[in-house]
Amino acid sequence: MKLRPAGSPRGAPAGHRPSAVLMVAVTATWGLCFVLIQWGLRDAPVLWFAALRSSVAGAALLAYGMARKRSSPRTPRDWGLVGALALTNAGLAFAAMFGGVAGLSTGVAAVLANAQPLLILLPAWWLYREPVSAPAAVAMVAGFFGLIVVAGPGDGGTGAVLSLVAAAAMTAGTLLARRAGHLDVVMVSAWHFLLGGVGLTLVAWAVDGTPRISWTARFLAALAVLALLGTAWAFLIWFREAQRSPLGTLTAWTFLTPVFGVGFGFVLLGERPGGWTLAGLGLVLIALGFVLRPPRAARPASLDRVREPAARPPFAP
Repeated sequence: MKLRPAGSPRGAPAGHRPSAVLMVAVTATWGLCFVLIQWGLRDAPVLWFAALRSSVAGAALLAYGMARKRSSPRTPRDWGLVGALALTNAGLAFAAMFGGVAGLSTGVAAVLANAQPLLILLPAWWLYREPVSAPAAVAMVAGFFGLIVVAGPGDGGTGAVLSLVAAAAMTAGTLLARRAGHLDVVMVSAWHFLLGGVGLTLVAWAVDGTPRISWTARFLAALAVLALLGTAWAFLIWFREAQRSPLGTLTAWTFLTPVFGVGFGFVLLGERPGGWTLAGLGLVLIALGFVLRPPRAARPASLDRVREPAARPPFAP
């Protein structure tokens, strides 16, 4: 039987690290999402667009789960956990994220909404006894500083506050996903997005009234990619890794999300990064390398150490 060292994630194999290929794909998708949100907001109000994103993603995952005959949560406690996920990771996070993008430039919104690596350090240590080394903590702070450099001078006010709220809500969602490790990750993802979509719809109806959405080809394409790839697929991978990976190491990957956001802005919007942006990107990548560097194996005892002579038996010659 393999023993799990003290301080390792509950229910996670000792030493498990998320796949670099998957994490790059997920963060690249989330970086694209900020451009898609900006495009979609030209045709739909903030809350209605957020509600559609969550509802479409939840419906797609539920259809997949039911086709595969996966089990839904059953006990009131499990449904309470799903409801908490719906409130934080879907409802509050999406509403605040979309509002932040509407009130800020894409780069600044992406930076502030991805403060999760810093926000999760203390909760992960307190709830799951995940130790954080001083070099890793310093590297995370340096990485976030690099993201600020990438964003450059931007607007503050309500948009910045909403983006930070989105980061806090997604942090809570990641922590709750670890608690849901005993449940089917597909059905948990499906139901929490559906419930979050219902909640967002009720709030949107109360705030904005009847939805005024222009169902253009641009909006439909943005919604499809945002809901199916950037939400259903990406969060399914994220929750699965949250149940078996150290949360500090996992969330450090989100430093790449704004980096990809800048790249997509250059490719799709023709935005050329300046010198400060490139310097910030370099700092982010260096910091990420420090955080993700595998821990050093324990050094074996020196073979040159002089061994103490074994005690001689009584009356030995």
